Amino acid sequence: MGVDLRQVVAGILTLTMFVMLGNMIKRDHFDSITEKLPGDVQDVAKVAEEGLRTIAKLSKGPWLEDGEQLKPCWSKTNFDEIEESRGYVTFSLTNGPEYHVSQIADAVVVARVLRATLVVPDIRGSKPGDERKFEDVYDVNKFIRSLDGVVKVVKELPEEISFRNLAVVKVPNRVTEDHIIENIQPIFKAKGNIRLATYFPSVNMRKSTEKSNADLVACLAMFGTLELQPDVNEVVDSMVERLRTLSRKSDGRFIAVDLRVDLLDNKGCHEGNGRKSCYGAHEIAVFLRKIGYDKDTTIYLTQSRWDSSLSVLKDIFPKTYTKENIMPADKKEKFLDSEDSEFEKVIDFYLCSQSDAFVPAISGLFYANVAGKRIASGKNQILVPADISGSSASATDFISPYVLKKNHMAHSCFC
Repeated sequence: MGVDLRQVVAGILTLTMFVMLGNMIKRDHFDSITEKLPGDVQDVAKVAEEGLRTIAKLSKGPWLEDGEQLKPCWSKTNFDEIEESRGYVTFSLTNGPEYHVSQIADAVVVARVLRATLVVPDIRGSKPGDERKFEDVYDVNKFIRSLDGVVKVVKELPEEISFRNLAVVKVPNRVTEDHIIENIQPIFKAKGNIRLATYFPSVNMRKSTEKSNADLVACLAMFGTLELQPDVNEVVDSMVERLRTLSRKSDGRFIAVDLRVDLLDNKGCHEGNGRKSCYGAHEIAVFLRKIGYDKDTTIYLTQSRWDSSLSVLKDIFPKTYTKENIMPADKKEKFLDSEDSEFEKVIDFYLCSQSDAFVPAISGLFYANVAGKRIASGKNQILVPADISGSSASATDFISPYVLKKNHMAHSCFC
């Protein structure tokens, strides 16, 4: 008896479809399909069709759809009217935008509790004399407007008050109202004006177990006050658009990876709680490949200029870029070629907040505060790298605990 080749092919395709569906049902991220599985044959066929469409969608890479943008839980109506100012609180933004958002939150909370006037901060880099105005990076008018009714804000100290006469007070990140009343208020009452210096005992962006009025103030300050000034925002937007143009084969989607060679060299990838604290270029390349990203995936690295150690990543993912590759030529002199790295840090922070997927190769505050911005905007594809023993794994197994457990501070700030 002769064998019809078409029947053989049809049989193989049918068998393959059911094997694929079986694997799908085993995976956690397809639980929603199995829960709805009805008994009717037509409905089963419909579910199978939906599953195959999902596979087709994932065939271009393990991309996840963005969630809905969250709404703030805070409102200015939550706050009592501000009393007449009793003095001034000054501070500086330091170490990059991942620190700026936390420093802003602490300063606003302190000023609110003390009933003090907050002075718009300057921005200081890591090098001596590396200073710039707040409005060089951020929208100062937006900052002042957003705090109207919460704390009084002025752009400068009155001339009659000298910086030399300000009492410097150290403030722990995520300072509490009790700490302010016990440790800062006595100094403020005695001196009249103070200068804050925030320090970070640890990276703590975990959601508070109990909400207080100070937490609502911190939420507003952290997520509702800082916007880039137009020139800087234009550069970020143009770089994002360039990366999307380079990502046609993945429907305009790209990954941002926080990978900086100098930090890797200084930090050392120490193990802790079963996870390493950072991952190199080769490890990131293997990780992304094993969770399903193909060679056409576009990757943006926070590394400012190309380093030879990154070549192993580019060998696997040819569309790997740094700022020098995608920044508009007419913007490089101001934002890339100057000795000041402040603009570069700001660009990285906001670009990583907007990418379709974000991979923190380095643990720390950059990861934590980028995660906060992404959670607020519904961009939940934050993939925490790991050493995968097998040949492949599901990307959903590496979604950040900040997202899966909803334990980031952002989850107490947004509803």
